[in-house]
Amino acid sequence: MTRDLQMEENSSDPPLWTADFRLFFTARTTSLLGDAMLPVAITAAVIRAGYGASGVGYALAALVAPFAALIIFGGVMSDRFGARRLMVVSDAARFCSQGVLALLFLLGTPQLWQILVLLALIGAGSAIFQPGVASITPLIAQDVQKANATLRISESVTVVIGPSLAGLLLVISSPAAVVALDALTYAASGACLILIRSVPMGPAERHSESSFRADLVEGWQEFRARTWLWSVIVVFMLWQLAGAGPAMTLGNSSLVTDHGASVFGLVMSSLGAGSVLGGLIAIRLRPRYPLRAGALSMPLWAFMPLGVALDLPAPLIAGCYGVSGVGMAFWIVMFHTSVQTHIPQDVLGRVHAYDAAGSLVMKPVGQAVAGPLALVVGAVPLLYVSTSMALVACALLLAIPAVRGLKSVKRQELSSNVTRTSGAMRE
Repeated sequence: MTRDLQMEENSSDPPLWTADFRLFFTARTTSLLGDAMLPVAITAAVIRAGYGASGVGYALAALVAPFAALIIFGGVMSDRFGARRLMVVSDAARFCSQGVLALLFLLGTPQLWQILVLLALIGAGSAIFQPGVASITPLIAQDVQKANATLRISESVTVVIGPSLAGLLLVISSPAAVVALDALTYAASGACLILIRSVPMGPAERHSESSFRADLVEGWQEFRARTWLWSVIVVFMLWQLAGAGPAMTLGNSSLVTDHGASVFGLVMSSLGAGSVLGGLIAIRLRPRYPLRAGALSMPLWAFMPLGVALDLPAPLIAGCYGVSGVGMAFWIVMFHTSVQTHIPQDVLGRVHAYDAAGSLVMKPVGQAVAGPLALVVGAVPLLYVSTSMALVACALLLAIPAVRGLKSVKRQELSSNVTRTSGAMRE
């Protein structure tokens, strides 16, 4: 095994499953399960209400757009008022908004604008919740990488189980009941977060003397000052535009059209299973240079669009998706662990919000332009472009000294040694 992929002895690993981590894991898992169930439940409810495919599109956009637009402000609020407090408020707000939505569907046919407003409130709540995930993880887990890998496994499982569970419940109950049950997942998440004891409800440092705008600017400066961080986001924006866009839009459409919905479900389950395996690998492997190791896993992403472009048999396509899931999960754990161990705690929520917003901004663009471009040049050539972009992203990241040279550190080392003016750490 190379020096970059050394494994630490398990005997020296600090315990992960403390009482607070179990509570946080439960909160995160139930919240993710609700997020995975909601699009299916909303799609069924909106169609049953008579608003058709256009209504579904508006509804899903109303759910996603506020998240992308407000997550940076959520990061500021998380650092300013306390991550755990904001996450509890978010869960309470989403529980209430979704409860009202379920009640409207139960009582009759709500107006489309009512559905959109309530979904927008749920999306805004998610924007407030997400920065706290990055802020709390290093506070409740000494082994940040293992915690991130474990949470990634949980996310992968909920992505597979959530839509299937929602679909099963729709067979035996109404969309209103599924939306109501989905709302309860946020209540469970909030209850678990309230019970956590090792993380204060308020912020570690008070920001009362600074303005909201000053906090926003400070977060941007902290993000911009780290070459390794903004370089990753720039490369990832390129991948979302020319890689993930064709892979998801055209790959998914081709699977449904050519193989049917059942095969599509099998393939997506394989992707989730691969993500679980990638998380398990990330628990064991301790790279000295995490971003370098993560970048080396990116070529695995090429298998997903390549399998569809080559028109392989369905089982082989499922295998390709599974392989891609391994690489994606491993990269995500390496990146999140790097962010959470190299960024000072009092700005972590804001910095995470900036990297999340940067990662998301080109995703809808790539997905939207893939369809029209496919009408001009064909779907298969674009899928080959997507395949090549996985290799390009790997090469670009490895070519950046600040990315390939970033060393792994333990959170406690960062807390005791880092200063705001440490240019070496920032680079």
